[in-house]
Amino acid sequence: MTVCWRTRECDPEIQKDCQHAVTDYDMCPSKCFFAACDRPTHEITSDPELVFDPDIDRSQALKQSCLYCEFFLKNGPRKPQSGEPGV
Repeated sequence: MTVCWRTRECDPEIQKDCQHAVTDYDMCPSKCFFAACDRPTHEITSDPELVFDPDIDRSQALKQSCLYCEFFLKNGPRKPQSGEPGV
């Protein structure tokens, strides 16, 4: 499965001068031209059960546009539950 939410759409030269993503963990804003996703799996959803699901680890997305993408919300990483390693 593609882990597209961990990929920035701009090349390294543009990333070097980017004002949005200063660190590796900064999120690309939706308004950025290079944050646009043209993958066939990208589909914006307004399903409240997906958008507000508290178990999704949204910190793993590098682009704000992923936060409303049905593919990310259904297939992206989940937060560890109590008793699981890492909690």
